[in-house]
Amino acid sequence: MSLDKALNAAQSSVPECVAAGYVDMSTGMLLGVKTVDSHPSEVLDLVAAATADMFQGTNVVAIEKMFKKSRGLNADNVHYFQEMLVFSTNLIHVFLRGKKNNDHALVLVCRASANVGMVIAKSRMVLSSVEAAM
Repeated sequence: MSLDKALNAAQSSVPECVAAGYVDMSTGMLLGVKTVDSHPSEVLDLVAAATADMFQGTNVVAIEKMFKKSRGLNADNVHYFQEMLVFSTNLIHVFLRGKKNNDHALVLVCRASANVGMVIAKSRMVLSSVEAAM
């Protein structure tokens, strides 16, 4: 399945999803996007950059290093932040770090009226199919 088809399927599966994107955090690039509205490329580029900052920003990396040190871990590929939810006035933003590739992230945006539990559950379910499309 192509990435576009996988994002379309993800958007259809997650309740009240208005946008789905897949980000390569190592480059800061948006690899694919599916939205119900059109958005300027500058906005979409900022979403990709913000996703990378949230998962791999300086302070996040510092926190992860502290956790690893306190637990006696030396692995560089261990990340403690796997999922993030951001609630804005009208939307729920879901950010899921890839399981197969830790440098990739799935971003889903849903209306705030959606059931949060279902949004999280369905988002987790579609991650593997989006990753498999790469």
